[in-house]
Amino acid sequence: MLGKVKLALRIKSSVMDTEISDLIEACKLDLSISGIKVINELDPLIQRAIIVYCKANFGLDNKDSDKYQKSYDLLKQSLALCSDYNTEVIV
Repeated sequence: MLGKVKLALRIKSSVMDTEISDLIEACKLDLSISGIKVINELDPLIQRAIIVYCKANFGLDNKDSDKYQKSYDLLKQSLALCSDYNTEVIV
């Protein structure tokens, strides 16, 4: 997931890997707190949520932060309402 997020953020260096990894984990926790129980990093919607969250929260001079935050919030709401994501799979 780190590679996909770095690509979306247009970052090639590994200097910010720790901060980006922290953002990825923070996003997964935020999704979990919101009632999303199925957080599979291979799922395209989960990937998109993580990427948009990181785009909203990465960097200090981010003029598009509000736009990405609104997008993330709407996607998070949709995921939280969908039974494919808010119901634990018992194997």
